[in-house]
Amino acid sequence: MARFYCPLPLLPGQVLDLPPTAARHVQVLRMQPGHTLTLFNGQGGQFSAQVQHMGRSEVRVVVGEHSDVECEAAVQVHLAVGMPANERMDWLVEKATELGVHRITPLMTERSVIRLTGDRADKKQAHWQAVAASASEQCGRNRVPLMDAPERLDAWLARQAVQADVVHGVLSLHASTQPLTALREGAAALSKSWVLLSGPEGGLTDAEDAAARTKGFVALRLGERVLRSETAALAALSLLSLA
Repeated sequence: MARFYCPLPLLPGQVLDLPPTAARHVQVLRMQPGHTLTLFNGQGGQFSAQVQHMGRSEVRVVVGEHSDVECEAAVQVHLAVGMPANERMDWLVEKATELGVHRITPLMTERSVIRLTGDRADKKQAHWQAVAASASEQCGRNRVPLMDAPERLDAWLARQAVQADVVHGVLSLHASTQPLTALREGAAALSKSWVLLSGPEGGLTDAEDAAARTKGFVALRLGERVLRSETAALAALSLLSLA
């Protein structure tokens, strides 16, 4: 059944006009009055619904029963990632959402190609949030990961405070690293929350790597091969969320 993100309060029996993005998708699918669909608003679970009216641009539905369906990962992962160039960030957001990421913070580092501030940063944040919502529709998630505004790595690190119940890790090219799998299977296995920092193309600089360690981040490696920045972030996320 077709699923649509509807970020509005939803109640059984409610009649409402779908938001523009969802309405457009319903029209593209050529749905007609009487057709059924599924709505979720990110607050948990999902609702059945039935198309009541199709207008030139609006789609009105009647909200049906709520189902307490969830498919979230057992571990909440906050992925802080040096933004890859071109369209790779879109792909990373989409795939990270499918893999169950809880939150994404796009970071600007010394080696980052993309620099975003002001209106450009706001537009990108909104765009990536929409990518995450669309990916949630497709993969069956009823919660949309939070997409933060892009910011500088040093500013983000300054606010980080290591907590006993949260594992903080940085994917590092430094010699004294430990396998992520070893940390996941050790004492950290009991933790349900991770903050994972991953660098851009070329990795973090020595100074950035050291700054993360100073804040209490554990230096981690994935293996012997050198992975692209977006591949490394998604591989680490897979090891945590699909374990």
